[in-house]
Amino acid sequence: MKLQLKISKRTLNFKDSNLNNITLLNSNITKSNISKTHNKKRKLNISKKPYKKFIYYSDFEFNGLSYAEALKIDRRTYPQYYFSVLRMKYLLVFTFFANNDYNSKSMKICLFLFIFSLYFAINCLFFRDSTMHKIYVDKGNFNFIYQIPQIVYSSLISSVINSIVSYLSLSERSIIYLKKDAFINEKKVRNLINCLKVKFVLFFIIEFSLLLLFWYYLSCFCAVYKNTQIHLIKDTLISFGLSLLYPLILYLLPGLFRIPALRAKRSNRQCLYKISKIFQLI
Repeated sequence: MKLQLKISKRTLNFKDSNLNNITLLNSNITKSNISKTHNKKRKLNISKKPYKKFIYYSDFEFNGLSYAEALKIDRRTYPQYYFSVLRMKYLLVFTFFANNDYNSKSMKICLFLFIFSLYFAINCLFFRDSTMHKIYVDKGNFNFIYQIPQIVYSSLISSVINSIVSYLSLSERSIIYLKKDAFINEKKVRNLINCLKVKFVLFFIIEFSLLLLFWYYLSCFCAVYKNTQIHLIKDTLISFGLSLLYPLILYLLPGLFRIPALRAKRSNRQCLYKISKIFQLI
């Protein structure tokens, strides 16, 4: 099955609802420049007059603009920028509601299911003899205070593994890198497709192998420790919910530096802009 990259639609089309992500560029095209980047057999109607071209930016591209570029075209308000960060990074929104990126929807859903399974397995690994004894002492009652370290540790470990696996399952960075290339040709597109195929195959191999391991370990654990299953489910839901809660607060920080940096009358607040991009990476 061939993997096709539909770049032209996203780069040349735009909607009224996305006017904030559109910039108008003027450029002069000469016959000599076109002959270098297009097939000689292709017939083109070349005009000596400059033409206007609409370029569409995804949230990832728009939020990654340099300070000089952002000063010219970024006119978004704080809420608009905040929601763009949610579409780009927040797991639920990114998986099910973000439609303006260059990632496969099916791959994002597979990644989401894997992440939830990962939280389940990591939480199970923290159930040691001391944990079992504490459950026995508490007569089976769920002790939230005692479980807090386990919940936090499992969330941190799962986040690190998630960042590694996400690199293999998401294609946006690679496609944008090709999109920025001034001289795109068939060879570069073919190389990108082959590279993405390798990444996706590695992702599914790693995902399938880990899911088998998770299934085996969880099955053995739940068969031996039947009375601790409810504690495991609670720990998993709390740690997964925590991973969905703190980003909502954390993603408020980049806009507090970015918007003032771009709205200042003096264009010398590049330091604030760099700080916002650092927070944006977290």
